[in-house]
Amino acid sequence: MENLMELLATRRTYRRFEQRKIDPSIVDEILIAARLASSAANRQPLSYIIIEGTNKVEQVFEYTRWAGALPPEQGQPREDEHPVLFIAVVENTDINPDCDTDAGLAIGNMTLAAWNHGVGSCIIGACDKEKLSELFGLTENQKLHTVVAFGYPSVKSYVVPLEKGEDFKYYLDDDRDYVVPKRKLADVVTYF
Repeated sequence: MENLMELLATRRTYRRFEQRKIDPSIVDEILIAARLASSAANRQPLSYIIIEGTNKVEQVFEYTRWAGALPPEQGQPREDEHPVLFIAVVENTDINPDCDTDAGLAIGNMTLAAWNHGVGSCIIGACDKEKLSELFGLTENQKLHTVVAFGYPSVKSYVVPLEKGEDFKYYLDDDRDYVVPKRKLADVVTYF
């Protein structure tokens, strides 16, 4: 259990990546992890689109927005920091029109499986879903939920305790590493 807790504590959002390809076996493991996620009534309404290769990744990158809590010059990855892989999470509405929980569980599995191999991720809901849906050739019965960016992080990210009254927004430290304030357990738990 200690290894799992360490994995959970260190799996952060990463927005700047090394330009190093992810081994296909790791990509397969990420997808298997998504497939194994729990699903309401076991309906399994999600499918996935893999976007890899510099040209295709750049096409998708063009329609994404990064690090909304930071000014663009700090939050937007530079050209040599882009992800090397995107996975689009698609809801098949003819199977289940309301599957946000399923998507969240699958994305959680994907990002943990990736981090288990040192591959960082960024879940991107802030994207032009209409343009990306067109780019991916989605049908009437398919809805783009999110795209998830993957790559080996070129920065660090760590958690600090959030004191009451302090700003909850993440920020960059002097080394351009991400600092993520998190509320204390006592501040988020009530026993009934």
